[in-house]
Amino acid sequence: MHAYKEKIINNICYTELVYGRINKKLNLQLSKQKIEFLVSKILLETDESGFCKKGKNIYVINTTENIRLTINYNTNRIITADNLSEKKNQPRQK
Repeated sequence: MHAYKEKIINNICYTELVYGRINKKLNLQLSKQKIEFLVSKILLETDESGFCKKGKNIYVINTTENIRLTINYNTNRIITADNLSEKKNQPRQK
């Protein structure tokens, strides 16, 4: 098993657009600092088994917070965050 957690935690980065995207997708109105704190908290609290690489992305699935983060594997940039539904709690399997 690959250790994606440490790589992501140490190298996570953000774009200006992602802050608005995360607020919109999670129906929040958080500042940049609070979004970064939320993402860090999710990354730290999620077990390594919740980190799943599919293609060019890493999906971080945290069932406690009911959130899935999508992070680009090559750039370590967070792409988006989604609320998990009961039916959709993991990326599509190939």
